[in-house]
Amino acid sequence: MKAYVVGGAVRDELLGVPVADRDWVVVGATPEDMTRRGFKAVGRDFPVFLHPDTAEEYALARTERRSGRGYRGFTVYAAPEVTLEDDLRRRDLTINAMARAEDGSLVDPFGGARDLKAGVLRHVSEAFAEDPVRILRVARFAARYGFRVADETMALMRRMVEAGEVEDLVAERVWQEIARGLCESQPQRMLDVLDHCGALARLLPEVQAIRAEAGRRGELDAALGRAVRAGARLPARFALIAWFLSDACEPQAQVLCERLRAPSDSRDLMLAVCRCKKLIVRPRRPSAAALLELLKRADAFRRRERFYELLAVARAADPSEETGREIARAQLALHAAESIDAGRIACEASPAEIPDRIDAAREHAIATALAS
Repeated sequence: MKAYVVGGAVRDELLGVPVADRDWVVVGATPEDMTRRGFKAVGRDFPVFLHPDTAEEYALARTERRSGRGYRGFTVYAAPEVTLEDDLRRRDLTINAMARAEDGSLVDPFGGARDLKAGVLRHVSEAFAEDPVRILRVARFAARYGFRVADETMALMRRMVEAGEVEDLVAERVWQEIARGLCESQPQRMLDVLDHCGALARLLPEVQAIRAEAGRRGELDAALGRAVRAGARLPARFALIAWFLSDACEPQAQVLCERLRAPSDSRDLMLAVCRCKKLIVRPRRPSAAALLELLKRADAFRRRERFYELLAVARAADPSEETGREIARAQLALHAAESIDAGRIACEASPAEIPDRIDAAREHAIATALAS
């Protein structure tokens, strides 16, 4: 029985990146052997155990054989005779198919260290094609490291897309990988890879349409870069897509969010961008009434933090001085409108008059602030 650190921990160690946690592969053991040593079984689909002291995950060496379509269509075989190389061969990329033995020696049968040094994402074997999630993972790793995809791997990914493999992916898994890629340091690289292999048109046709026009492609990529530098959260990075859709983009955005099963915070901000972007960017100085309309359409009085995130999207999408001035006016308008005593107005007016009187007071406060 031998144990090896595998996968991301070895990759990150070689890159000089802090290793947050370690996964282990155990060769030459049975589930009974692990239990006798005090490990706790936690694996549902294959034998995984928690170390009794460190709580790190130890998986028995295994092979996988495709038995159906989709990323769940696999039969797993784990037994003492499965070798470390057998286990590493089933992995996606060479940079993830390395192991570190307990004596510190590196086990690298597929040239992962070489590809890591060269900045190349290369599949380990033709078994890569059995799991369409790996297309998304390659794109995500490109966004994280800026590595290029090996020609033979890109060709294999194209064949997978042409065979309809990505249509078998469940929406939640697509969202998970897309969201993680958007949160990496170079999210535009994820879009590049998905576009080049054809998966973008299948999974995110709205984004593919943006990138089909050279000018808008560059604008979206630059906006994502600014969002990264500003430390924008995932909802803002996702909502940037809507900024570059057509002006009447809400139906498109709703379809996109539904297809991805996007969580409510990301969906709501994207839809808010669709409703408000024309009110934020104007060719002339906005009136108090226009600014109040923006605040109401953005639901800024109830969802103040989301409104500021909406403005952050606008700032990333259009860094011009003019848009910066509009954003500053919108912030000033919210501060002024929030200063009125809506409760007092409600007490002094009939129920039917309350909304109009509050709006009038807010508009007056905004106009006063703009004039000062």
